[in-house]
Amino acid sequence: MDNQAQTTTPEGVAPQAPAQPEFSIADLQNLRAIVDLSAKRGTFTGAELSSVGQVFDRLNAFLNAVAPPQQPAQTPADTTDAPAA
Repeated sequence: MDNQAQTTTPEGVAPQAPAQPEFSIADLQNLRAIVDLSAKRGTFTGAELSSVGQVFDRLNAFLNAVAPPQQPAQTPADTTDAPAA
């Protein structure tokens, strides 16, 4: 008799892999807003500002590349043609 433990799964059922952590563009946008607000409130010391600014700039450039800021939609008043004089 074999003393090794055997793990079995029911036929047709694949074992589930552990859930992978997820990070979305919205999460990164929220992080950018948090850093910006923290800087405005004076959370960082002068010695930290350079490294915080570098990370913020890299994060901002990445977000602008993958999800460019959306332009405000034109209102119907903006799209009407003025009569020619």
